Amino acid sequence: MDKDKIRPGAPRALIAGATGLSGRYAARLFRSKGWHVTTLSRGTPGDTESDRHVAADLMDPAAVVTALAGLTDITHVFLCIWSMQANEAENVRVNKAMLVNLFAGLPTGPLRHIALVTGLKHYLGPFEAYASGKPYTPFLESQPRLPGLNFYYDQEDVVFAEAQHRNVTWSVHRPHTMIGVALGNAMNMGVTLAIYASICKATGRPFVFPGSTEQYNATIDVTDAAILAEQLHWAVSTPEAANMPFNIVNGDVFRWTWLWAQIADYFGLAVAPHPGRPTPLVAQMKDAGPVWSRLVEAHDLQAWDISKLASWWHSDADLGRTMECFTDMTNSRTRGFTSYSSTRESFYRVFDELRKTRIIP
Repeated sequence: MDKDKIRPGAPRALIAGATGLSGRYAARLFRSKGWHVTTLSRGTPGDTESDRHVAADLMDPAAVVTALAGLTDITHVFLCIWSMQANEAENVRVNKAMLVNLFAGLPTGPLRHIALVTGLKHYLGPFEAYASGKPYTPFLESQPRLPGLNFYYDQEDVVFAEAQHRNVTWSVHRPHTMIGVALGNAMNMGVTLAIYASICKATGRPFVFPGSTEQYNATIDVTDAAILAEQLHWAVSTPEAANMPFNIVNGDVFRWTWLWAQIADYFGLAVAPHPGRPTPLVAQMKDAGPVWSRLVEAHDLQAWDISKLASWWHSDADLGRTMECFTDMTNSRTRGFTSYSSTRESFYRVFDELRKTRIIP
């Protein structure tokens, strides 16, 4: 329901990608700051953090024009969307088209800023050529683009062109692996590891780090979805942040040798010795559906299908890397963004919320 009258004169955000981690946490924060939030997704989720929701398939140009026709009041657009395709050429086609269609359907109005959320594949390359160029770490916001196809670059180019056309400012935000609660999300390590740990505890399965030895010992960082939301708010509220790309991570670094023990401790598990090779979750958990169903029944949990909760393939990709991945935040740090989050506490907050809402035992 539109609650426009509650906050007259408030900035008015359109957040595309209402059901994902970045969109969900951004909507929650902006509403807490007094903004009027319109969310956009293909369907109409029941728990969207918004004042007004618009359902539209961004791959249907005519439907987008119809759905967005009444949005003449939007002051800020936040793009938290992507759709995984079979290869990078298709990723480029689909993910570029979604942004082109959105802007073609968005009426002329009081727009001031466009913010785009992408990620570290900006530096690592697409899944089909992932880290093949042996990239430099920490990832620097000043690093040039990699050669070859990368749908993040095409999305950026759409934003740059649209910002110039509409005479507004822009920002690009590049999180690392995001930690938060958004059920049904395709890339969600926090929830995935909570499901894995819960199954290990219930069945006596060893709680073994499933990734590579290199990743187990490497320096790494992650991004709490809440701190990404804070940076989005900071960027649109800080004139010095206009027209800049920003890496965004929690602000600490860690090694999985340490964090794996912290996660084990939360769930009351012992850390199993690393076998010296990856033991991917996709293979480990291939028959986990019936196990999870029994856990749901035994503990009166919400009846989610495990395939909608756990993104085994994505956690395998992150944890199976054979290089260190961590990030420099010079652009925002030197302009006054100082937010910080302990990574252990980021994971614990996810686990606490999953227990409170009866997703895990």
